[in-house]
Amino acid sequence: MSNTPNPENGTGLEALAVGGDALVGMATLGKTAAALALVIAIILICTALLKRWNPQQRAAGGHLRVVGSAAVGARERVVIVEVEGTWLVLGVGGGQVNKLHERQAPSRPADETPGKQAEDERFAARFARALKQNAGLGGSRRGES
Repeated sequence: MSNTPNPENGTGLEALAVGGDALVGMATLGKTAAALALVIAIILICTALLKRWNPQQRAAGGHLRVVGSAAVGARERVVIVEVEGTWLVLGVGGGQVNKLHERQAPSRPADETPGKQAEDERFAARFARALKQNAGLGGSRRGES
């Protein structure tokens, strides 16, 4: 046995060790990227659920409702908010909210449900009427006497 190192044996083991370290490093990087993607996906799902449930309305006990709004400038808006039977006309802009006017909210018919459900029903009725008219099933058509 001689003390001279065999270059083939030493190089092969070193190459295997370096290659193994590279694979371990890539696996760790892949696991980290997958964990980051999972966290981002959870954040996006939670954001979508919060928007869908509208926690602002529940936080106010359902007593606050935005009736309408209109832009009057690049960053300024006029917003009508209903609070316990009172409409407040608010000017919003420049980091400030100013009360412009206050009045009693008009009464709603008993059968009208506030919010998106009533809006959807109105849309559904108008859409059905438009489909019937376009198909020639309802109403008077042009050119008929």
